Amino acid sequence: MSSEPGHLRPPSPSRITLYTLGGTIASTDDDASGARPRLEGAELLGPVAATVRDVEVEVVSVRQVASVELTLADALYLAQRIRGDLGDGQDGVVITQGTDTIEEFAFALELLVDTESPIVVTGAMRHPGALGADGPANLAASIGAASDQVLRGAGVVVVMNDEIHAARFVRKSNSANVAAFTSPSTGAIGRITEGRVRLYVRPPRLDRVIDPARVAGNVAPVLLFSCALGDDGRVLDRVADLGYAGVVLEGFGGGHVPARMVAPLAKVAATMPVVLASRTGSGDVLASTYGYDGSERDLLGRGLISAGFLDGRKARILLSLLLGMGASREDVAVAFARLHRSATGLR
Repeated sequence: MSSEPGHLRPPSPSRITLYTLGGTIASTDDDASGARPRLEGAELLGPVAATVRDVEVEVVSVRQVASVELTLADALYLAQRIRGDLGDGQDGVVITQGTDTIEEFAFALELLVDTESPIVVTGAMRHPGALGADGPANLAASIGAASDQVLRGAGVVVVMNDEIHAARFVRKSNSANVAAFTSPSTGAIGRITEGRVRLYVRPPRLDRVIDPARVAGNVAPVLLFSCALGDDGRVLDRVADLGYAGVVLEGFGGGHVPARMVAPLAKVAATMPVVLASRTGSGDVLASTYGYDGSERDLLGRGLISAGFLDGRKARILLSLLLGMGASREDVAVAFARLHRSATGLR
C-alpha cells in the first residue's frame, strides 16, 4: 500500500510480552506419574499462534513451577521486568501461571506496576493432555485482551473462561471447574466475545500506596489467621516469637471474634500491625454496627486496622509489601484506608 498522502498506512501490529511461570497450563503427564509444569513459553504459544497473527508476541520463560512455589519475591522481579518492557514500547503484557495463587499474584502486580497498559494474568484448570483442556483458549483470549486498548487503565485483570475479572476482586472459587474464577463482590467486569473485549465495568484507579523501589527484597513475613468455631487463638501468643512482622486476621462475618480472643489480639496489636478482614471473602469489614466484646467496633477501637474490601489473602499481600517498605502502624492504616477509598470510588 502506498504511503503517499491520501493513502492510509496499515495499522501496526500490537506488541505483547508473554511471561510464563509454569502451572497447569504448562503441565504434561509424560510418564504417567502426574502432571508437572514442563512446557516452555514457545510451546504454549505454538497452538494459538494462528489465532493471534495480528499481534507480535515476545515470549519470556521466567519460571517452570507449580504456582504454590511462587513468592512475593517473584512478583517483585516480574513487576520490574514488566515496567521495563512497557517503557520500551510494548503495548501490553500477558502472564501465564498456575491458578492456585493467581488471585494473590495478580493483585501483587497491580500494587507494584503503575501503568495504563493492559496487564492480563491467565492459566488453565485442565492441563494440555486432559479432555477439554482450556489453556489454549485462555491464552488466545488473554493475548487478544492485552492487545485491545479498551483495557487501558483498567488495572491488572485475570482472564479465564472468556471472563475478565479485576485482580483486586477475583477469587478461585472451585478446585477443578473451568469456571472456577469469580468476583463475589462485583462479578466479572467484562467478557471476551468473538475474540473482542467487552468491558462492562471499568474499575476505579487504585491509589499508589506501594513504592517498589522501597520494598526491594525486604518482603516482611505476615501471618494469615482465620477464625474458626471454638478456636481460642492460642497461636497469637507466639506470633512475635515466630518472627512475624504483622498479622492479618480473618474474623467471622463483618469482622468479629469470640471474646476470649480479644486480649491476645490487643496484645499483638500493641507490638505490630494487625489487619482485620472477613473470612467470608466478600463485602467490606464493618465499622460501627456491633458493640459487643470482639465485635468490629471493639477490635478497631483496640488498634486493629480495617482491611476494607480486601479479603485476607490480598490484605496479607498489601501488608507484607507495606512492612517491606518500613511502614509504621500509622502508615499501614493510612495505606489501607486510601486503597479502600480509591478502589470503591470514594475520594
